[in-house]
Amino acid sequence: MLTVGDTFPNYELTGVVSRDVNTAFQTFTPETNAGKWRVFFFWPKDFTFVCPTELKAFGDLAEDFADRDAVLLGGSTDSEFVHLAWRNDHEDLKELPYPMLADIKRELSAELGILDKNEGVCLRATFIVDPQGIIRFASVNDLNVGRNPQEVLRVLDALQTDELCPCNWQQGEEVLQVG
Repeated sequence: MLTVGDTFPNYELTGVVSRDVNTAFQTFTPETNAGKWRVFFFWPKDFTFVCPTELKAFGDLAEDFADRDAVLLGGSTDSEFVHLAWRNDHEDLKELPYPMLADIKRELSAELGILDKNEGVCLRATFIVDPQGIIRFASVNDLNVGRNPQEVLRVLDALQTDELCPCNWQQGEEVLQVG
């Protein structure tokens, strides 16, 4: 699996950005959000049980991420058409404020090293990527365990200080001073 300090791979993926089939699909590449922090989070499968709780929780924090000049990008190995159907079907996903990326060829998820060996779907992986395209945070959960988007936001805050931040540090608190 790629990790902290590695360059995030190149990608060109279709993302679902609305519920209208005429405007739903957009292409995303590293240049789409050049100069911004990017928070990528992957889930195993659409139309499941834990996944929508995570997608909604990230959506609830979208403005907080945007306030930090960070873009949320969610994705799985499902197609853009499955994403659109799920978004239209599930009440909590109808107004998601970020794209649902379709890595149907599994190229990005394979290069990241986040495909489950038994199921062939994405693990619950999260990456914070700085504006230069360097992975600054990487985390993976088991297929059955949802992650904490609030913690991802806290880590982004800490990374953006470019300082030493102690355990459980929160935005606005003192950072560590050495010497």
